[in-house]
Amino acid sequence: MRSRLTRKAAGLVALALLALGGLAALGVYVTSEEPSWYARLRYPLEYEHIIASHAENYEIDGALLAALIYRESKFDSEAVSSSGAIGLMQLLPTTADGIAQFTGGGEFVRDDLYDAEINVRYGSFYLRRLLMKYQGLELALAAYNAGQANVDEWIVEESGIVYPETREYVRDVVRLSAVYRRAYGSRLGDEVETVGIATEP
Repeated sequence: MRSRLTRKAAGLVALALLALGGLAALGVYVTSEEPSWYARLRYPLEYEHIIASHAENYEIDGALLAALIYRESKFDSEAVSSSGAIGLMQLLPTTADGIAQFTGGGEFVRDDLYDAEINVRYGSFYLRRLLMKYQGLELALAAYNAGQANVDEWIVEESGIVYPETREYVRDVVRLSAVYRRAYGSRLGDEVETVGIATEP
């Protein structure tokens, strides 16, 4: 009797997962009401100690960092984009080389970006600089996605974020940061206000 009940319960859980997965496939996402166990299932977390450590070092919310990594590479440290961006946080080698020179890492080579610790350290440094420069989360994320030159031009022209894909990117990362905070909580460190940062790291 107990085994039949267990199988029935397992079947109900499977049906619930299929239903939720079907909604996600249709582009329907439940956010504030999404149960944390399903959020953890749908949005995995890897390299959490590296993320939490660099989030603390650079005063960035760990959930924001995890969300950005998920959006950029889905935690694939070997990911390479069509534009040549590499690793977890999808950094261009030229950007990473500049960060390395600025932070004293003069021995940087391209393959370093496949190292999760280095990639997240450089990506966190870069995101922190963008947050400082633009004094706001949305523009910082837009610059991470579309480049600083484009965002600077949009600011001068007062046009808002011009690229639809960048608007979608910003929305996704903001939404996912709330999901990661709710799903993983203190595993990503303390929640940190990342808007309006005015101090040097």
